[in-house]
Amino acid sequence: MEPRAGVSKQDIREQIWDYMESQNVADFPRPVHHRIPNFKGASHAAEHFPRLQAFKMARTIKVNPDAPQKSARFFVLNSKKTLLVPTPRLRTGLFNKITPPPGATKDILRKCATSQGVRSYSAPIGLDSRVHVDLVVVGSVAVSEKGWRIGKGEGYADLEYAMMVSMGAVSEGTPVVTIVHDCQVMDIPEVLLEDHDITVDYILTPTRVITTGCERPKPTGITWSKISHEMMEKIPILRTLRDQEKQAGKDVTLQNEHWNLLESGSQRAAPTSAVRPPQDTPQPEADSMGAARGCLQREEAPPAATVYVGNLPRDARVSDLKRALRDRGAAPLWLTWQAPQCRAFLHYQDPASAQQAISCLQGLRLGTDTLRVALARHQRDK
Repeated sequence: MEPRAGVSKQDIREQIWDYMESQNVADFPRPVHHRIPNFKGASHAAEHFPRLQAFKMARTIKVNPDAPQKSARFFVLNSKKTLLVPTPRLRTGLFNKITPPPGATKDILRKCATSQGVRSYSAPIGLDSRVHVDLVVVGSVAVSEKGWRIGKGEGYADLEYAMMVSMGAVSEGTPVVTIVHDCQVMDIPEVLLEDHDITVDYILTPTRVITTGCERPKPTGITWSKISHEMMEKIPILRTLRDQEKQAGKDVTLQNEHWNLLESGSQRAAPTSAVRPPQDTPQPEADSMGAARGCLQREEAPPAATVYVGNLPRDARVSDLKRALRDRGAAPLWLTWQAPQCRAFLHYQDPASAQQAISCLQGLRLGTDTLRVALARHQRDK
């Protein structure tokens, strides 16, 4: 598949998701939008996995918990290798080790490889376990034959890999595999890649095995300047890794550490002298912009312009909108999320920034719905 001209990462994600649904190659859970998409033929694509030399040599393999990699997890267990899966959203640690019951049959192993089995037959692995991962399997929304990868946009796979580097679980030579449908293999403009993006060495599809020979360096550890205080609060293990690296003398300054994060409700972690938003400006909700980047507000004046975003899908999540805003280069200082009304308000520093954001967001879609974007009513009245 060829990407559209002048695309962003989010454009590519939407193109893949739309195509997989329209061509009925998508598989449960559906719709595949905002997911690592499952597809018909995923188990067939995974049959290439145990034939890889990297698989045969590996003793410990980390596999993401998404549906398209279920068969890959089964093959690891069936080969009596150690299977590690990331904990959901990294909230309770980095890895869980899957331990099947003694004498488990293939049917039991298949159950262990499901999301339910991961919950039922796993135990957390601590940072002090000195685990060494020989092979990594990640999910992808899109991937190029050069080994460049786009995930679903939340950044967890990239962060997981960076954390594994920081704790010494992987090295520069640790192979990375992804399992996708053939339609997910496409050219990806190099300009979209960032230093923290993980690349892949092998791409497995239902019809072929692609050895990428990727020469682009993989992440060499956690880029702390891209980690927000919000992310630190959500992922406790990051705090432990940061303390370790700080003691080792590394620069662990967080993203915009001199700014103030928005806290829950309409309250802020700013000094008491900080200016509150005007009364006719919608108050910010607890959910601030960006998991890995964070939504921050300066201690100076509040934003002087607010943008209305309407026609949000009823099943849309605030993370979907935040990701789309980042990809369009229109991230606000903060946003107000009003799901029952299917709308949101974006708060910018000044009217010029708001007008620029409106231009950038024209034609923006979440799923199949085109969003309405305009100055908020009280701004238009002025």
